[in-house]
Amino acid sequence: MNDFWKEFPITQQQLNETCELIKHQVKIRNKDIEAALIELTSSGGKLLRPAFFFLFTQIGDEQKQDRTQLIKIAASIEILHMATLIHDDIIDDSPLRRGAVTIQSRYGKDIAVYTGDLLFTEFFELLAETMNGSDFLHTNASAMKRLLLGELDQMHTRYKTDMSISDYLRSVNGKTAELFSLSCLEGAHFGYACPEVQRLAKRIGRHIGIAFQIYDDILDYTADVKTLKKPILEDLAQGVYTLPLIYAMQKAPERFAVYLEKGAAITVEQAHETAQLVHELDGVNDAKVFARRVTEKALTDIEKLPNCLGKEQLTLLTELLLQRSF
Repeated sequence: MNDFWKEFPITQQQLNETCELIKHQVKIRNKDIEAALIELTSSGGKLLRPAFFFLFTQIGDEQKQDRTQLIKIAASIEILHMATLIHDDIIDDSPLRRGAVTIQSRYGKDIAVYTGDLLFTEFFELLAETMNGSDFLHTNASAMKRLLLGELDQMHTRYKTDMSISDYLRSVNGKTAELFSLSCLEGAHFGYACPEVQRLAKRIGRHIGIAFQIYDDILDYTADVKTLKKPILEDLAQGVYTLPLIYAMQKAPERFAVYLEKGAAITVEQAHETAQLVHELDGVNDAKVFARRVTEKALTDIEKLPNCLGKEQLTLLTELLLQRSF
């Protein structure tokens, strides 16, 4: 567990327990793959989705809560996230994830595909254990479908030189914001918060997820490999045109045409020249303004929650996400 959670000792302990459960869930006969999955669990990810889940449980009724159930639900959320990361790495042919060699790079795409699929089965097993007979089985299935549709939307718009902000947000709402929204909603629901808090939680999670993805995309243009722990400008090279680039392109499409018309043939040098142009045309700053605006929407809704430690820490964490360097 990294130092990110030192200001959140209760959540840190819950996340430690969640990681231990995940390590138990991924024990399989193939010890190399098991070790790779454990490494992915332990390699510095911030575990934001289960963290938001736990923070929303603090706004509910602790006397009614089942701690074992909560740990399992939090683990299911992170396992689903891990599965999507493994499949993303296959699609993007990524060599690094969180500073470690990816499963697809180390063992090949075929093994990585089955490993990601295995995690999907672990996700559903935990749901069956914790939500059998609950409407949240359907809620999770619907969320997973929207998450995958968001990824398909992104694939559909690869190398699209007239990419719009609406196109971008449609993808982000699925591939990133959906899981944040589900995490917050489930924390409120299984923490026995009132229906109004659950409604706010779902909306807060969506806004936080959108802002998180925008800032993640900003870091692709501002961080270095050592800090980010994965290749920089990878999205640009893969034809995934994100908000900083979209804002800059809208100001001077003709200046980007010479680079983007190359599609997958764009060189590393040309990718860096494109990134310099994004900075020159204030694409990064424009994206930061947008991310801040979406974050303010989340903070406005957080302010409507009942006064408690969970509310204070939700405010702090939401602010911290706009200050991170990785």
